[in-house]
Amino acid sequence: MNVSARTLNLLAAAVWIIGGLVLLWKGGSLLVEAEALLPDQVWPWLAAVVALLVGGLKGRSLFRKSCQRNLERIAALEQPKIWQFFRPGFFLALAVMIATGVTLSRLAHGHYPLLIAVATLDLSLAVALLGSSTVFWKRRVFSS
Repeated sequence: MNVSARTLNLLAAAVWIIGGLVLLWKGGSLLVEAEALLPDQVWPWLAAVVALLVGGLKGRSLFRKSCQRNLERIAALEQPKIWQFFRPGFFLALAVMIATGVTLSRLAHGHYPLLIAVATLDLSLAVALLGSSTVFWKRRVFSS
């Protein structure tokens, strides 16, 4: 099933941005749970600041380059197939990351330090994904 490179670009961008939004919501929810568990602590705020800083660095140094390479790879495909919006290894890594994230979140419920740690991880990944998504906007992936 052949598709256009534009379709693959849109799928890659959608997965990237939706993943960032889901992680933003999930990380925020974990911080809210931590705050409810131990109110008036500085740790949720510190976690958010650390996540912004680390996520910003990851977005600029790693994730942005990954987006650019993927868009270049898609552009070089001669007969793009619907499943080629990411490399096969990326889909495997994504499945492992999702399973790990779900497991960590379940383990964290009711455990303040783990809630803070998993929230920081989720929020830093969200910031990196959403920050690096500017590559899709600059390449005008969403315009016809």
